[in-house]
Amino acid sequence: MSISTELRKRARRIKLLLMDIDGVLTDGRIYFVPDHQGRLIETKAFHPRDGLGIRYAREAGLKTGVISGRGGPVVKHRMKELGIDYVYQNSLEKLGPYRDLLREAKLKDEDICYIGDDLVDLPILKRAGLAVGVGDGHPYLRRHVHYWTKNAGGMGAVRETIELILGAQGKLEPILKYYLRDL
Repeated sequence: MSISTELRKRARRIKLLLMDIDGVLTDGRIYFVPDHQGRLIETKAFHPRDGLGIRYAREAGLKTGVISGRGGPVVKHRMKELGIDYVYQNSLEKLGPYRDLLREAKLKDEDICYIGDDLVDLPILKRAGLAVGVGDGHPYLRRHVHYWTKNAGGMGAVRETIELILGAQGKLEPILKYYLRDL
């Protein structure tokens, strides 16, 4: 992936990867499935490639977090499974949790990469050191982000962003070498 000097410079500074969930870690669709008592259970689909990318990011020393306007047990379970460091659910107004996270993690805006897909993500995208919009995100976001992924939300956009960051930080090559080794 060929990236500009400015984008590479921004990516090198990142210490925490922060993401929206619906439309970023998922394709944005929400499914309601009846349980054995007929109650509706909310569920979503997560792409395993994004999950593996999050594992690589964590192994490379990046912290991870999510701020989502929705919440629920499926999100809680998946975030625990992925080892996400910071989880804020039911936060349609995302700036408050973002500020809390910065204080708690002792980080600055320039240390954060935020991946969003819609207008509710703009307050953070306008502050983050590396603002990323997913390939199928709201078109208005394009004028406020530093990078627009080729992949759609829930379809590898998170992994693409992680590879961009790790590549700029010189941490992607060791991962690739590990998988290219002769067994």
